[in-house]
Amino acid sequence: MQEDRDNQIRRTARVLEIIQQIATSPYYWTRKKLAGHHEISERMIQKDLEIIRVRLDLPLNNERMGYSFSHLPHLPSTVFSFAEAIAILSAARAAQVLPGVNSAELAVAITRLESVFPEQIRGLLKESLDRLPRSSSKTHRQTMLLLFNRAYYERKQICIQYLTQNQAQAKERIVEPYAILPYGRSWFLVAYDHYREAVLQFKLDRVLSAKLLEVSYQIPQEFNLDEYLGDGWGMMRGAAGQAEEVCLVFDETAGRWVSEEIWHKSQQIQQLSDGRFDVCFLVGITPEMINWLLYYGSHVQVIKPEWLRDKVREEHRLAWERMVHNEQAK
Repeated sequence: MQEDRDNQIRRTARVLEIIQQIATSPYYWTRKKLAGHHEISERMIQKDLEIIRVRLDLPLNNERMGYSFSHLPHLPSTVFSFAEAIAILSAARAAQVLPGVNSAELAVAITRLESVFPEQIRGLLKESLDRLPRSSSKTHRQTMLLLFNRAYYERKQICIQYLTQNQAQAKERIVEPYAILPYGRSWFLVAYDHYREAVLQFKLDRVLSAKLLEVSYQIPQEFNLDEYLGDGWGMMRGAAGQAEEVCLVFDETAGRWVSEEIWHKSQQIQQLSDGRFDVCFLVGITPEMINWLLYYGSHVQVIKPEWLRDKVREEHRLAWERMVHNEQAK
């Protein structure tokens, strides 16, 4: 009984967060992205979306680019007394520890709430009510994400201890967050790095510790996230070669799954007369894309480029040889 109740609480919190995600980023969230972010199956996400569409009667649309709402209910304006406003601000501060509350939205809401108070008492309020984290360690992923969202919305630098794949020890970096993006089962930070003097990508799971600094910054007006990420597949920006045409054919079963998601901004998908799906990209090929193709196994055929077809074939051959070797070694 208690387990069922706990599961219901988790689902309710998740549904509320999904509503926030779609409302604040229309056409971005697909079923696959939502499943990756919440670390559950796409089937479970589909049930959550049905709750939003049927039980909550919210006008949820499913476009090729992602989900969106036609409209959302508007709350009427209201007036609070001074004491009521302090109580609401205190509750907002406490809400940061609750699941289902979007940390980015919460940071904005708290900032707006603080702005209604007279300037002469804002400092006292900030001192007495400040619960947002000023530092975090790797073991607290939710706190780490909340900290980076705070830095982004307050435009404050962060000092981090960051461990790359090629380093045995972490290095100290001072960064200025430009964007925080979910990808797969992790989160990535796009930020200006003072150590490298360049805009780089950081995987938040590799940040061992972080501390908010009292140094402000501004995101350059000329910075464009889409241009920065470029034509490469996935988040391995530096691993992408020149954009080239990639043509694939998926069988009907896998093709239906593939056609429901936005994998790359250049994708073109067409269902063939025999039920299969023709999928084409103009993309910089990365190891992520090769792994994606390997995942679909015999359900996908690489038409071009030829070198990619050969690469996928070779990887499957090596996997087969490794499996045979392991079986013989038993």
